[in-house]
Formats: sequence, structure tokens, C-alpha cells
Amino acid sequence: MGSSDISQLKTFNKCLNLSNKISETKNNGWAIKPAYRVQFGNVILYKWLLNIGLMPNKTKRIGALKIPSKYFFDFLRGHLDGDGYIRNFQDPVYPNSERLYIIFHSASLKHLKYLQGQIKNLLDINSSIMFHSKEFALQYAKKASLKLLPYLYYNDEVPCLKRKYKIAQSHLVK
Repeated sequence: MGSSDISQLKTFNKCLNLSNKISETKNNGWAIKPAYRVQFGNVILYKWLLNIGLMPNKTKRIGALKIPSKYFFDFLRGHLDGDGYIRNFQDPVYPNSERLYIIFHSASLKHLKYLQGQIKNLLDINSSIMFHSKEFALQYAKKASLKLLPYLYYNDEVPCLKRKYKIAQSHLVK
């Protein structure tokens, strides 16, 4: 597994109970940040990932995944940590209005439509998909984001990127 966020790899190691070394690797040429990776082998996990719909070189061809509903929001939180973000800001036009968006990115429109459908089925919230320079973005506005956040961060101990959780935390009702 690779990432430019070393804390993501530490969480990955912890979740899989690995003590494998996190090493710096060459980035893909366009990245500004250094890249890191954890290398490990697990044939059973690899076959299971293939079985649910993940595959090598998945970037543009990934589609629907066979993830049980009870694990879907854990998967989605990982997707957010890897290929998404939470955006929170004061509206410049309406100074008393705070904006909140949850956005997932993918080069595969088919995959984002799958996510959109699953989230709609499970939470009955609406979203939009837009195209942004070589990739698609699945976007949830404030009302939908506020409904989605408690499912992504259902307790304080879920594995996640702390910097994204910190943004979400102020919107979670205790």
C-alpha cells in the first residue's frame, strides 16, 4: 500500500496488526510530497479483495464492490481518507452561513455511481457527481454531509486520518 500521508500507513499497519516497515519510495513524478509505502503479502486477503471487486490497475475501471452493508461505512471512511475530503468554510456571500461538503474522487464514474447508489439506499440522501480535470467528484452538501458524518465516525476510536476527523468532529452531535 502506498500513500503520501504517513499517518494513513500507520493506521493501515495498526488495523492489520502489522509491524512492517514504512519506507519512502519514489513518487509518480508529479507529486510534490514524498511518497511512502508498506509492503506485505497475504494471499487470503488478496483473493478476498479480488472477490469483492477490487483489482490491480483499478483506477479507471473499478465499479461496484460487494461490501456487506454492515461494513460499508467503514469502507467509505477509508475511501474518504484516501480519495476524498471534508470541506468546511464560511460562505463569503452570506457571512453567517457555514458551508460543509463531503467529496469523494475517482477516475471511474461507474464507481462513484455505485457509491452514490449505496449511500442513497442506506441513508436516503442526495448528492451530485461532477467532472473535475481528469476525474469525477461525488459531492454531498451540508444537510446530506451532516447526515453522513455520524455513520462515517460512529465512535471516537474508528481508524481514520485524524486531520479529517478533526474537521468532522465539530459537526458530530454527541
